[in-house]
Amino acid sequence: MAREERGSAVAEFTLVGVLLTVLALAVVQLALALHVRNTLLDAAAEGARFAALAGSSASDGTARTRDLISTAISAEYARDITAGTTSVGGVPAVEVTVRATLPVVGLLGVERGLEVSGHAALESVD
Repeated sequence: MAREERGSAVAEFTLVGVLLTVLALAVVQLALALHVRNTLLDAAAEGARFAALAGSSASDGTARTRDLISTAISAEYARDITAGTTSVGGVPAVEVTVRATLPVVGLLGVERGLEVSGHAALESVD
């Protein structure tokens, strides 16, 4: 008995095409999530360096971080930023922490699912 195979190439192409499309979109989404994380981390580190300058305060670092994030991604990602002093290896430092949405589908995702911190040694004028 001969089996009819007409149309099997179209079905296989459709199944493989859907699979490859989903895989490509997953890679793009991963790249977007990493981009957002790296941007937030860089903004937090820059804010910490700004706050650590002699004559600056933690609120200056928070404002600088908020400006950088709002410019690079969106103001929605700059809602939860905290800054304070800490000690890193026995050296007084400023720590800026950013809590933001972890993008899962586009820029939508898990609220407060991503937390990054930037540190900088405090400068002093002697």
